[in-house]
Amino acid sequence: MLMSQAKKFGIKLLIPVADGMNEIYLRCENENQYAKWMAACMLASKGKTMAYSSYRTEVRNIQSFLKMKDLNSAQAQAAPNLEAMEMNSECFVSPRYVKKYKNKQLTTRILEAHQNVSQMSLVEAKMRFIQAWQSLPEFGIKYYIVRFRGCKKDELLGISYNRLIRIDMSTCLPIITWRFSNMKQWNVNWEIRQVAIEFDQNVSIAFACLSCDCKIVHEYIGGYIFLSTRSKDQNETLDEELFHKLTGGQD
Repeated sequence: MLMSQAKKFGIKLLIPVADGMNEIYLRCENENQYAKWMAACMLASKGKTMAYSSYRTEVRNIQSFLKMKDLNSAQAQAAPNLEAMEMNSECFVSPRYVKKYKNKQLTTRILEAHQNVSQMSLVEAKMRFIQAWQSLPEFGIKYYIVRFRGCKKDELLGISYNRLIRIDMSTCLPIITWRFSNMKQWNVNWEIRQVAIEFDQNVSIAFACLSCDCKIVHEYIGGYIFLSTRSKDQNETLDEELFHKLTGGQD
């Protein structure tokens, strides 16, 4: 994961532990250091070292990507006169940024971001938007309020395409992560509306859903596991029976 706001570069690592996955954040001092560490981590995830032939190519590819994100690119157009412009920044950013920054500061950053895409075609600009969206730390995660078995306080459960994340509601920080690849089985007790999941190494969890029906969480888990079984071949026949088996349930 890349965090490039205000020239900050970080990498999020998921480290396997006995009862799930821990998240560790590495902060890099500059772009070059980030590119080298990120390339090394990508190779390590595939069981390869920095001595592998593609390491330097990976570094260059990451550096090229960072240059495209650089708001101070030499190709950027000259900034217009902000005093002469009438821009309502509230139409472009969320309320929390409107409270945090002055209108002139927001206008400057909006125009700088626009200069990076102003020369692109419509399709290319849309693709860049999708790539930026997918690079966000919380991309694709759905959150629900749950209560884990044996606990007296409510917590957040984040569901992503490859993992479950237990999150402290007061700090919004992840407590532990469980990957679907380590899941052995899951089931729902429809009478007490409780989801129970068993992972490798004798790790078991159970929770009740407070902000949604437990069937929704059950369908999310089954749907993501079904997608993980499919190949990239677009001509692959849809196994409807397996899909309904994984996502179906009875009330």
